[in-house]
Amino acid sequence: MRFNLIDRIVEVQAGKQLQAFKNLTLGEEYLADHFPSFPVMPGVMMLQAVVETAAWLLRLTEDFRYSIIVLREARNVKYGSFMEPGRQMRLTVDLQESDATTATFKGKGECEGQTTVSARLTLTRYNLRDRNPLWQATDERLIAYYRELLLLLQPVPAGSPCVTQDKGSTS
Repeated sequence: MRFNLIDRIVEVQAGKQLQAFKNLTLGEEYLADHFPSFPVMPGVMMLQAVVETAAWLLRLTEDFRYSIIVLREARNVKYGSFMEPGRQMRLTVDLQESDATTATFKGKGECEGQTTVSARLTLTRYNLRDRNPLWQATDERLIAYYRELLLLLQPVPAGSPCVTQDKGSTS
């Protein structure tokens, strides 16, 4: 299963830090069960949002070199305040160290100045083709998918023309 919990990347310092936002809406399917009378974002989903933020920092730092980036280890995970629908979580990850296959981060989520989640994460990255050369096309499709998704996550720079899909005209 692939999650896309990040709604907007707001700041990137390649090789150092990335900040993003997660807007929690009542329309998120898991809130119907967690909890029906008191909907809050599950802790594991808050942690997943931090993991995704760290993965984006790796992708942008390494120019999408790897198709697969996954959580290897989460340490010192701490949860703070609840994250309720209608609120926005600011996610920040700082790259602590990196080698050829793993990278370690300090990450946190905050809502209105209060910590919702914090953790030390180790992510591992690789290409499928390194395990089986026949999977190179899958690597290429995944990397293309993430490059396209990035266009939705980063704001359009000020002064850039906006293209509408309906008419194909610029405004």
